[in-house]
Amino acid sequence: MSTFADTTFTSPERIRNFCIIAHIDHGKSTLADRVLQLTGVLGERGYRDQYLDRMDLERERGITIKSQNVRLPWRLDNEDYVLHLIDTPGHVDFTYEVSRSLAACEGAILLVDAAQGIEAQTLANLYLAMEHELEIIPVLNKIDLPAAEPDRYAAELAHIIGCDESDVLRVSAKSGEGVAEVLDAMVLNVPAPQGDAEAPARAMIFDSVYDTYRGVVTYIRVVDGKITPRERIRMMSTGATHELLEVGIISPDQKACKGLGVGEVGYLITGVKDVRQSRVGDTVTFEKKGAEQPLGGYRDPVPMVYSGLFPMEGSDYPVLRDALQKLQLNDAALTYEPETSGALGFGFRCGFLGLLHLEITRARLEREFGLNLISTAPNVVYGVTLEDGTDVEVTNPSDWPEGKPREIREPIAKCTVIAPSEFVGAIMELCQSRRGRMDGMDYLSESRVELRYTMPLAEIVFDFFDYLKSRTRGYASMDYEESGMQASDLVKVDILLQGEAVDAFSAIVHKDDAYSYGTKMAGKLRELIPRQQFEVPIQAAVGSRIIARETVRAMRKDVLAKCYGGDISRKRKLLEKQKEGKKKMKTVGRVEVPQEAFVAALSTEETNKDDKSDKDKKGKK
Repeated sequence: MSTFADTTFTSPERIRNFCIIAHIDHGKSTLADRVLQLTGVLGERGYRDQYLDRMDLERERGITIKSQNVRLPWRLDNEDYVLHLIDTPGHVDFTYEVSRSLAACEGAILLVDAAQGIEAQTLANLYLAMEHELEIIPVLNKIDLPAAEPDRYAAELAHIIGCDESDVLRVSAKSGEGVAEVLDAMVLNVPAPQGDAEAPARAMIFDSVYDTYRGVVTYIRVVDGKITPRERIRMMSTGATHELLEVGIISPDQKACKGLGVGEVGYLITGVKDVRQSRVGDTVTFEKKGAEQPLGGYRDPVPMVYSGLFPMEGSDYPVLRDALQKLQLNDAALTYEPETSGALGFGFRCGFLGLLHLEITRARLEREFGLNLISTAPNVVYGVTLEDGTDVEVTNPSDWPEGKPREIREPIAKCTVIAPSEFVGAIMELCQSRRGRMDGMDYLSESRVELRYTMPLAEIVFDFFDYLKSRTRGYASMDYEESGMQASDLVKVDILLQGEAVDAFSAIVHKDDAYSYGTKMAGKLRELIPRQQFEVPIQAAVGSRIIARETVRAMRKDVLAKCYGGDISRKRKLLEKQKEGKKKMKTVGRVEVPQEAFVAALSTEETNKDDKSDKDKKGKK
């Protein structure tokens, strides 16, 4: 039972494919660890915490970024079963990973912390699972915590799903209590995968990774027929054909096998190095006597936030291009296209699902490919209608059309917030200050409330979540989804250095926020730009109108030092001569903005003054 390498073509009636839906820190990775140990796949020597979180970033931050799959043996009533667990992320920015996992499953464990209750992002993923018609197994975790209230939250889950309170299983993933009952419930309640074993082979690609030595490794779920090695396969969307070098399963590491049958989950290796030939959502079939109709794939993810990524060293541009290609294979929600900036040189305009997605992508590029990057201020996609009726899509402030547009549209989002009822007033105040419109409010229980708002996406994606957490002492949770476009009063704010616009610092903001953005950025740059031999004006402008100004004072040599006496006219003559020189230098001199200034000014965080002063105080103590 410890190895599956020789076990092939398991009967579909004995297979159960499932995933775990949970919020960050509700114990999903711990439950996966217990399941791996309980099924005997993972011995004591190979065990480590968060086993399925393979990335250093995941382990450091305590979050799941990449979905992972593993094959597990289970025995119930003297019958052997095969369980395929597909681990999923919990953060809203990785919803695309979740949707891919759900498409490959028939069941889902809804895991909820017995001390906190269901969170907004978990609720969103639950509705996603219900849309896929998955069988939901409700489970309350951390029942051994002193603050746990299993009866209260079991009633809440039963109310949301529409089941009896007795159907909600109670476990402690840390101690292992109740985990075996969850696996039994999985076997009894989740339907077996459906498919035609005699039909031409069809398998769905739900993930891919790039291996330096083996090329592209493609993860598949077989729907019809069987996939065997040494056959020639065809990718149905691209038409590319390859010889299948290896077929295998993951239990918990890669193991080659003789083939995969209906409902089985595993991996393919073709030795292909071109990352574009293995698209997530594609259908794999055989080249000869293959299937005619592809499977219903995934909808392509729509980027919500755009940001420019530029290498610190211009020579790293080809390295960044190759890195983005390889990362896109592993993260299909990432989009990119080449971009040139007058201030930052050559780089890429990248599309992300949210700010955490941007942060994680940048961290992975820097760690896995050894790059030093500058990311520009993130912005959403705007629609602009010009006076002649032409529609333009703007993803970058530098693409903003000249002249006064007839109409400007910005994306809006449906936002759901779940929080204790005592914070309703603070949440309403925050949402209204972000141009939000209330759609409704429901009480999930006596003490927990769900608020629904429609608000501009640009107001949500930057720092809304941070403010929400601080106003609710960390108890609120939030989820959002895009909901079309609406006309709005937006302007482009340009930052001018000595009268020249620097495209990297431009931003598109609401008319009411233009002054605060202009003064903040001008003040930031005044501290970051080193003093020159001449005075440097820093201006914020909307069109031709200056709305804010700061000045970097010139460095001055004391030309009067040698005048220890004599007539005042001598001193005046020297000062006039210096003034003329400064004037001439100002006309020919250029303001050099150091890379550190770009990094600091374009970082989405506030300046670190407060943190620094706190550290200084601690040091003095």
